[in-house]
Amino acid sequence: MKLPLRGIIPPIVTPLISESELDSAGLRRLISHLLKGGVHGIFALGTTGEATNLSYRLRKEFIHRVCEYTAGKVPVVVGITDTCMEGSLEMASEAKKAGADALVISTPYYLPMSQAEFVIYLEELVPQLPLPFMMYNMPSCTKMHMSINTVQRAKELGAIGIKDSSGNLPYLLSLVEEFKSSPEFAVIAGSEIFLPETIIAGGHGAVAGGANIFPSLFVDFYEASIARDFEKIDFLKGKLMLMEEKIYNVGAYSSKYIKTIKSALSAMGICNDYVAMPFRKFHESKSQRIAQNIKELNILEPAHTKST
Repeated sequence: MKLPLRGIIPPIVTPLISESELDSAGLRRLISHLLKGGVHGIFALGTTGEATNLSYRLRKEFIHRVCEYTAGKVPVVVGITDTCMEGSLEMASEAKKAGADALVISTPYYLPMSQAEFVIYLEELVPQLPLPFMMYNMPSCTKMHMSINTVQRAKELGAIGIKDSSGNLPYLLSLVEEFKSSPEFAVIAGSEIFLPETIIAGGHGAVAGGANIFPSLFVDFYEASIARDFEKIDFLKGKLMLMEEKIYNVGAYSSKYIKTIKSALSAMGICNDYVAMPFRKFHESKSQRIAQNIKELNILEPAHTKST
C-alpha cells in the first residue's frame, strides 16, 4: 500500500438480505460500481457500513467478501472500533487474514473517555495490531473529540493518517497544518463537502458516503480540487448540494444517511436496501421518493461513466 492514503475512499455500505445474511451479489455489484467510478480505496465497517449493528460473524464475512471482490485493485481499510479491546483485536486479525491493507480505529463508544485514557488505550492496543492503522475522529458517535496532541501521539505509535468526521473545518485544517512536515501521514475529510478546502490546504482526500451512489462525481470533485479548478469545484459543489437536498434530506433522523444511501442503491439496482436493527429501511413512500429523485439526478454521473 502506497502512502499516504489519498483520494476518494467510500465508506462502503453493508448490503444485507436479513439480520443474518449478506447480500453478496449486491456487494459484488456495489464494489464493481465503485471501481468503475474510479475510487482510490474502500473503507469497510465504518459508520455508514453499520459496523456496530452487525454480528461478529457477519462483520468477518463482510471483510473477506470486500477484499475478495476488490481483488487488490485499490487499498481496503477496515474499521475495528469496539467497546472492548478483545473485539477490536478479533476484527483486526480477521482483516489481516482477509488481505486488508490497513485498520481504522476510533474511540470506544459507550462510556465517555478522556484524552489521557484514550492514549493509554492506544498504547496497549497498537502493539498487538497485525496491520498499519489510521485514526477516525467521530465525536458525534464516540463522545470524544481527538485533540491534536492525541493525534500526534497516535502518529508516534505508528498511525498512517486520520479521517476527521467532526464537521469542524478549522480543526480539520489545523490537522493538515500540524502534519504538513510528515508527508506519509494522511489527513482525510469525513465531511465530503470539505474536500476542496482539505486538498487545497495540503490534505489528502475524503471518505465520502455519497460516493457509494455517485463515485465518479466525487472523483471529479477530488481531481478538480487537485487541479485548483475553482470553476469546476463550484459547479460540482452545486451538484453535491442538490444531492443533499434530493437524497439525504428525505430522512428525518440521524440514521437517514445509511437509509438514504441504501435506498438510492436499491433504486439503481445495485444492492438490497435492508437496514440492520435497531434501525429499519424507509417505508415505501420514501423509497419511491428516493427512486424518483435518483432519476432526476442521473446527470450527476458524468457521461464517460454511463458509457462504460
